[in-house]
Amino acid sequence: MTRFVLCLLAFFALTGQREPILVPEVSQSEVQVRQGFTGTELLLFGAILDPDGARASREYDIVVILKGPAEPIRVREKEQIGGIWMNAESTAFRSAPSYFAMASSRPIEEIVDARTAAIYEFGLDFIQLSPSGAIEPEVQSRFSAGLVDLRRRQGLYKEDTNGVELSEQVLYQARIALPSNVQTGEYTAETFAVSRGRVIASAVADVEVRKVGFERFVETFSQDQSLLYGLLAVSLSILMGWLAGRLFALI
Repeated sequence: MTRFVLCLLAFFALTGQREPILVPEVSQSEVQVRQGFTGTELLLFGAILDPDGARASREYDIVVILKGPAEPIRVREKEQIGGIWMNAESTAFRSAPSYFAMASSRPIEEIVDARTAAIYEFGLDFIQLSPSGAIEPEVQSRFSAGLVDLRRRQGLYKEDTNGVELSEQVLYQARIALPSNVQTGEYTAETFAVSRGRVIASAVADVEVRKVGFERFVETFSQDQSLLYGLLAVSLSILMGWLAGRLFALI
């Protein structure tokens, strides 16, 4: 860590860079999902320094965003018809983060304006979802809000506007919980330093969430041998059904 900071400072000194620099770290660069995985907590921390190695000369805020792999998704509305809830209108999004968490040192509206917040996705109200095909803005807004609300209730989307702790305007840290139902893949932890409504520095750290052990074997087998995996799954279901029928017949 110390060597990395010294190298950065030397680089910016040679290039004449005067903007502050962020040095981010994550407590775990790899999260292993095993049987009985109940979730974990990541500590995102680091420092912001002037190029000469001194404490940053201006006041700033920190915003941290942790994103999971993007995926296409279709969102459906339920409508009550004749006393029965049925699928009604739907829309598809080409890209939606499977996980999204934002933490900041203060409420976002006190840090930046709405335009800047939308550019950098500072919060659940500003997640960039790309619809498939033409869609009316009002309809897109309704379905986007529905998707965000659903994933917030699942623990996959969250925000904490007082989740970043600052120390002496140099060090910062934020704790973000990953629930047990997170998707595996590459996650990105983006850190932004903001001063006077403007993003003055940013940095990215990577986190890999992957299955290990038997869960990893099953996942790999299902992807590499999908036909055989399907046949085995169906055969196992039939076998379990037959065994259950035999047991009930003996009772």
